[in-house]
Amino acid sequence: MRILVATAVPAERDAVARAFPGPGTDVHLPAATLHHHDVQGHGLAYDLLAAGVGPALAAASTAAALTAAALDGTPYALVVSTGIAGGFHPEAPVGSLVLADEITAADLGAETPDGFLPVTELGFGTVTHHPPRALVRRIATATGARTGTVLTVSTVTGSAERATALRARHPHALAEAMEGFGVAEAAAAHAVPVLELRAVSNPVGPRDRAAWRIGDALTALTEAFGKLTPVLESWDPHEPHEPHEPHEQ
Repeated sequence: MRILVATAVPAERDAVARAFPGPGTDVHLPAATLHHHDVQGHGLAYDLLAAGVGPALAAASTAAALTAAALDGTPYALVVSTGIAGGFHPEAPVGSLVLADEITAADLGAETPDGFLPVTELGFGTVTHHPPRALVRRIATATGARTGTVLTVSTVTGSAERATALRARHPHALAEAMEGFGVAEAAAAHAVPVLELRAVSNPVGPRDRAAWRIGDALTALTEAFGKLTPVLESWDPHEPHEPHEPHEQ
């Protein structure tokens, strides 16, 4: 089974790579370079992609990798968006893991005199993707990750006021990052299931770089992927997906 893992930057990709034995090999595509890791004895192959920062570049890079695999006749069974993230206090403290049961674009829509309207309420588009529920439960059990909504933003939150507004609109949000929704859009276009797994490096709110724990979050990411392989080894990508139960908005 072939799995595509998309991070924003090389430091996150390298943290994931440390979970696998051996250095891996580079695979050069026209629009991206993949770091390929075969997990011997488990029937799994991971391709790690530093897809870029932000939803647009992440979507484009992920789509390029998915298309190349499909044209090669070796399509991916799963796409995982991963990396570090801001966590909403107190539910997702620094150093914790968050696994999305909903991947939601938090700022895709329009501002109105009555407040923010998501693009779906304007009559088009989508703002949420749902990972496979059974797989989310298994991975959460294996890794100890908290499950909830992971928000995708184009502008990182830097104030308490915006953090409060986001939680008011998305009460089940545990974390925010910048790529998950873009990765999920690319995966959906190829009908490939998607996950988003994040390690919390800082609280969502006022930017206080002294309080960030990027190294600790990257270590947590490595440890999480070390626990992922046995779960994915036993997962059947063709099993029927359980219908999701939308969070109350």
